[in-house]
This record gives sequence, structure tokens and C-alpha cells, in this order.
Amino acid sequence: MTVSGLFGRDAEEQHIAHFLGTVRHSGGARLVRGEVGVGKSALLSVTADRAEAAGMQVLRASGSEFEADVSYSCLNQLLLPVQHELHRIPPGPRDALSVALGFGTGPPPNTLVVCNAALFLVMAVAKDAPVVLLIDDVQWIDRASAVVLSFIARRAEGRPIGLVAFSRLDTESFLNRRGMVDVVVQPLGDEASEQLVDANFPDLPAHVRQRVLNLAQGNPLALMELPTALNVPGPPGTDEPEVVPLSERLHAMFATRIADLPDATRWLMLAAALEGTGDLRVLREAAGDPAGLADLAAAERAQLLRIDDPSARVVFRHPLIRSAIVAMSAHEERRHVHLSIAAALHGDPERRAWHLATAAAGPDESVAVLLDAAARRVMLRGDALGAIAALVRAAELSATTQERARRLAEAAYIGAEAGGAVDDAKGLLADAQRAGAGSTGSLHAANAAAFLMLDGNGDVHTAHHLLAGAIETGSHGYRADDPALVDAMHTLLLLSWYAATPAHWATFERLLGRLAPHPPDVLAVASRTFPDPVRTAGAAAPALDRLLATLPDEDDPARLVRIGTASVYLDRLGDCREGSWRLVQQGRHGSSPRRHLGALMHLCLDGYLSGRWDEADELAREGQHVCVTRGYSFFTWYFLYNRAIIAAGRGNADEAYALADEITHWALPRGVTSAALFAHHARALAASGQGDFDAAFVHACAMSPPGILASHVPHCTWVMFDLVEAALRTGRVEEARAHLKAMQAADVAALSPRMELIQCGVEALVDDDDAASVRLEALLANPDTDRWLFEASRIRLAFAEKLRRRKMLLPARRHLLAARDGYAAMGATPWLTRTQHELRAAGHQWTGEPSGDRVTLTSQEVEIAKLAASGLTNKQIAKRMYLSPRTVGAHLYRVFPKLGISSRAALRDALSRHLDD
Repeated sequence: MTVSGLFGRDAEEQHIAHFLGTVRHSGGARLVRGEVGVGKSALLSVTADRAEAAGMQVLRASGSEFEADVSYSCLNQLLLPVQHELHRIPPGPRDALSVALGFGTGPPPNTLVVCNAALFLVMAVAKDAPVVLLIDDVQWIDRASAVVLSFIARRAEGRPIGLVAFSRLDTESFLNRRGMVDVVVQPLGDEASEQLVDANFPDLPAHVRQRVLNLAQGNPLALMELPTALNVPGPPGTDEPEVVPLSERLHAMFATRIADLPDATRWLMLAAALEGTGDLRVLREAAGDPAGLADLAAAERAQLLRIDDPSARVVFRHPLIRSAIVAMSAHEERRHVHLSIAAALHGDPERRAWHLATAAAGPDESVAVLLDAAARRVMLRGDALGAIAALVRAAELSATTQERARRLAEAAYIGAEAGGAVDDAKGLLADAQRAGAGSTGSLHAANAAAFLMLDGNGDVHTAHHLLAGAIETGSHGYRADDPALVDAMHTLLLLSWYAATPAHWATFERLLGRLAPHPPDVLAVASRTFPDPVRTAGAAAPALDRLLATLPDEDDPARLVRIGTASVYLDRLGDCREGSWRLVQQGRHGSSPRRHLGALMHLCLDGYLSGRWDEADELAREGQHVCVTRGYSFFTWYFLYNRAIIAAGRGNADEAYALADEITHWALPRGVTSAALFAHHARALAASGQGDFDAAFVHACAMSPPGILASHVPHCTWVMFDLVEAALRTGRVEEARAHLKAMQAADVAALSPRMELIQCGVEALVDDDDAASVRLEALLANPDTDRWLFEASRIRLAFAEKLRRRKMLLPARRHLLAARDGYAAMGATPWLTRTQHELRAAGHQWTGEPSGDRVTLTSQEVEIAKLAASGLTNKQIAKRMYLSPRTVGAHLYRVFPKLGISSRAALRDALSRHLDD
């Protein structure tokens, strides 16, 4: 017997003692698993006792199979004792956690904020004394709580926080095991089993004792329960066959003991089992007994349950007891208990709705309305799957087919648009369509169908027609405050952009104009800045500024992505980076893959424009992986595009062309015209890098002909410089002038600082007057211009070439040196090579060219050069040497001229020669 009184658990208790010792200094997480009755609950109690004896704080919670659909119910149990400590964490996380746990109201918190807030709270409490979190019956905890607990488990190490989760063997749960040490509790050995039986049943007949040992197979619960059951005389041949599973045998034994209890006791036990948390206040009110819960005493004496005084909760001795009492009850008994519990939960509308729903014997619109409202509260807590579960049950209880269809359609829309449950969404949508979705339901159904259609065969035209038809035939009255209508219009905006035809955009504009009294803010701005920015975005810029100012406090993932979309063609994605990174981190922790993808798209685009090419390429590959693994194949083209333009910029023309061809091959049969146009951008860039300006001109013109900024082809602004440069280099001067006039007529310079840089650059190249050169010089002298690193470097190079031809060598060299630095930092090899050649033509003396003095590299330059020669990227080198990627790039573009080279490919040999010298 161990110190705690357990038989045969020396190894487990030593593990507990060691773990608690580490918690005080470095923390950690354990997942304790074992078969039913093996003693997990006993080890949990030992862990709690030892931790409290050591001066640690213990927070406990238990999963409940009857509350698995109630979001954050387990986390609520766990953190309720420290609710008064919420003031110790920052206001933002505090408010988010308060909303998630139902302590307060507010905007929907995102999952990552709730996770961080829970961790902050536990860390704050741990400043007083180490904290041990004990979670029993993990297989039954709700999904939302599991996400938070998994988050804390992965970050417990290094902090005075210990988390121990207990789960049945061979069962699945929502808990992510990553970062948790797995501990499997084995059955007792023969000696310990005999000691346990002998200590508790010293007078047991030998033949019964042996049968107990044979049947129990070292299971402590069986060793304690079987002696009483097997030692009762009975008619010959009535012994239970040994093939009966142990859990069923124990279940039957508990049922026998429960059956001997008074009816009032069994009713209270059933109420405690169905209520889930064991809250004495709720049970007392549900019983409606002024005398309280005195009838529970019989169950306590039978050692079936106990009352935990500190937490004021009923605790079953074993989960099998709870399931046995439920299995023994009749349907009407359970229904009556659920109704009584619901009446006692007047302050908890979500749990009350679920108990009423469970008690419902048939369609009940009043309960369906309560569940419908509960689904909205769950969505406000950021739990899409919990909202789907509530809506599906509400649909089952709906009194009319119209309401049933609407709720199923809304559940399908949530699943397709936010929850990532694509297969479930398909089934829900099919159910909604069979039920005959109408009015608002048709919008949800059509929206869900549009998303699923894209993620399936990608048929943009059919999806657009379906959704536009649902909007036109809906009974929403075009009210701008109708959430289903607004969501549908945002989807239609994207579908019109994918299709990129005047007819699709005309439909969108017609429907947008009907919204009354006017479109909501984000939709209004996006409809001006995204479809046709060269004609409409300028007037919307002040409204976009107001939206961007709200981003630091914005928690709605959909709104964050939609504001980012509105920012793309006004080059304001840099203002969205913090919010986009929040969504990426949430996506990596399991939240909506669609929002994860939207944020990755925006970060990739901004990374390309600002010269963060390593980061953009890495995020594009992450986006591809999410598309493939989470069922969003439609969006793969977008990440192929980002990879293609970076490959083109770095001189990997074959890769760029192959990726562009892959996009085109996929897009054209599906009517995704915008994707096919994007592929031309990658081809134009790759051709320019190879010096094939005829091909570059053709591909740039495919997006927008010379002298025209194509209507509703917003990405044509991204190839304006490519078209003009290629035209000038191939003798198409009139085409270049025509395009400049179109840019000036549209005043693209007013759209953003980048557009101003491009327009000024084109003016300086096309016009011969000095005024254009002066304007460009002033713009390039502004340090903010280098935010657009690739564009600025290209314009510097082209402008310097013109200056050199005019024999203005000093300013030419100045711009060429700045361009060289930019290209080297990005690894833009083709343009770096051109710049090196221009510098030589401009009379620049290379440090690496023969001059009689030996080339010298600093020790840090040598180390960086070695790592780069080994094939590491700037980002990987930066991480290894604790530098920024930009600093690594700066060192490399100083190394290249010293070694007389212009590309990474030549670095290995040049460095070898240098070191040999």
C-alpha cells in the first residue's frame, strides 16, 4: 500500500510527485489514460491532495456527456473559482474571456484571444502559488474548452503551471495531445490485486476470491465491486458468463445497487447526472424541496456519490454510476428531470434551451426559438460548431418546414463559410433543400451552396447565378441590416470578381443599389475600392481610412478579412498586417480555415510589394497546404499566383511559367477569369526578367490593352509599369504614351503612394521634359518610397538607364546603387544582374574588381556567405544568427560586389576562391 492508501501504485505516485516538483519551477502537461475502473479518478484525487499539501492551487473540472454541446462549459467549471481574479489580466483579453465564459456581454471573441486570456488568467493566479489544472473525463469535454486547454497545455512548460487531463483508454476527444506527456495507467499486478481484495474483503470465500481475481484482471473498481455481487447465493446456473465485458458487468452491478435506493434519492441522482455539473444550487431548485437535498444521503451512505463542500457540487464516485442511473431511467422520468433543470436555469439561457430541447417530445417552436437564440450567443463566443449543433437541433424542433429549412440552411452556411466542416455543410444543405428553404433560408442556403460549389467544381457562373437569383427572390425587402442579405452581397462581390465580366458586375451593382437605406460600411467601401478602383476608389479613400482606424479593436474575423479586401487596390494592406496575423495564428490553432486563407492572401500580397519575399513564399505554401488539407481547393490558385510572381522576380522563369500555366489550366474551364488574368502578370514579370520584352508586352496587354485601364480588371494597375517598360524597349513608343495618358486621365497617382510612384516613373521614362524627372527624383528621395521595395528598385533601374544614356552618370550611379541594394535584399537575381551591368557601364568601380588590393570580408560577412552558399534563405540565416532578414540581405549585397559576382548561384565558388587566397 502506498502512502495515499492505494495498492500497487508506487510508480504512478512517484510520477505524480516528480511532476508536481517540476510544476513549481518549469510546469508541464500530462494526459493520463486508462481503461474504465483502472483508478484514474483515484490518481486525480491523489494529485489534488499532494498539490494542495505542497501549497499549490488546484483548479478542477470534469467533462460531461450531457453538456458536450455547451460551449466553454468545462472551461467555465475550471475557472469559476478564480473569476474574481479577472481584473488581473488586460482589459481586451479579460472582456473576451468574460464573454466566452458567459460572465459578461460584448462582441464575439476570437478563439486565439480567448486562449490567451485563459492562459493570462492562470499565469496571474500562478504568481501567488503554482497552479495545477485537473480535468477529468476529457472524452466528454466540449470542443471550445478543449481548444483552450490544448493551448494552455502547449504553453505550460516554463511556467509554474501544471495541467493533468484524465481520459478513458481507446476513446477520442477534442483535446490536442501535442505537447502533453502520455501516461497510461496499467491494471494492478497479481500481488497488488490480492492485497486490495484481502484488505477490503478478508472473509471472502476462497473460490469467490479466485473468481474475483480472474474476472477483474487487475481492474481496481472491479476488485472492489465484484466481491459483493459474486458472493450473493443464487440458483444454480445463474452466474453471469465470463465473456460479458467488464464495463457492462460493472454497469449492471451499479444498477443493482441504485435500484435498492428510495425513489426520491434516485430522482436526485438522475437530476445530478443530467444536469452535468453537479451544482447543488441548481439541483435544490430543480427538486423544489424546501428541505433541501436530504434524500441524497442514502446515495452517500451507499458510496455512490459524495458532496464536495468547497465547490458545493455532487461528485459521482465513478462515471459508470452516472451512466447507470441514466440507463435505468424511463423516458418520461428523464423528460421531467430535464424540464425541472431548465426551470432552475433561468439565469443560463443556453443550457436552459438545451435541457428544454432534450425534453421536447416533438416539434416545439418556442424551444426552437430559444435554441436559435442560443446559436447566436454561441457564435458571439466564436464557436461555429456549437452554433451549428444548436441550429440543427432547433431545425428538428421547428413547427414549420419553412423554419426548419431556414435553420438548416443557416447551419450549412456557417459550416461552409466559417467552420470548415465542409462535408457536414453539404449534408445540412441537402437537408435544407429537401425541406424547401425559403426567404431568409434561401439566402443562407444559396450562400452555402455557392461556397460549396466553389470548393467542389469551382463553377463560378452557376454559383453567381444561383446566389443572385436567391437575393432577387428573397423576402428581405433589401434591408441593409439583414445579416443574411449582407453576407450574400459580400459573397456576390467575390463571385463577380472571380468571373470578371461586365454582366456579372452589372448584376452586383443593380442589387447593391437596392439596399436601403444604404449599404453597410464595409460593403459600401469594398464595392468602390475593389471592383474598379481606377474609376471609383479615390472617392472612397476617406471611408476606408475610417474602417482601418477600427482594426486594432476589431475581433470579428469576417470583418477583418473584408476590410483587408477593401484595402488591396488602395495599397493599404500594410495597415491590415496585425489583424491578418491574428487570423493566421487563430487558423493555425484550429479556427475558421476560410478566414485563415483570406488573411494569408493579404499577407502574401503585401509581402511581395514590400520585399518580404521569403515570408510571402512561406505563407503561400502554407496557404496551399490549408487549401488541400481543409477542403478549400478553389483558393489554391491564389497561392500559386503568389509563388509565381516571386519565382519570376527571382529569375526562376521555368517555375513561374509552370505555375502560371497550372493556374490557367484550372481557371478557364471554370470561368475564373480573374485567376487567368493574374497568371499573365506572372508571365509578364518572368519575361521581363529574362529580357524577353516582346513576350512581356504581350502578357501585360492581355490584362489591359495599351491606352486602356480595363474596366473591372483592378489588377491591371499592377502591370502598368511592365507594359510601358516593355513597350519602350521594343520600340512601341506610341503605345507607351497612350498608356501614360490613360493613367493620367484616371489619376491613378491619387490612389496610393505606390500608384503615384509608378505614374511618376512612367512619366519620367516616356516624357522628355525635365519636370517629370524632377518629380520622380523628389519622390525617390522620400524614405517612405522604399516601402514598395520592388517597384522602387525597378523604377530606379529604368530611370538610371535613361540618365546614363544622357551622360548623367552621378545621379545614375546613385539610383543604381540603391536599386542594387533592394534587389539583393529580395534575391531578385535578373534585375540585380542588369543593375550590376549598368553600374559598370556608368563607370562604377567595383570593390571586387582587380585593383591591386586583396578583397576583404568581415567575419560576419564570411559566416553569412557560407550559410547562403549552403542554400539557406535569408530568413533561415537570420534565425540562426539572431539577425533580421533585411540585415542579412544588406550583408549579402555588400558581399556580392566584393566577390565580383551578381547572384547566389555563383556564391559558393567565389567564396571558395576567396578563402583559398
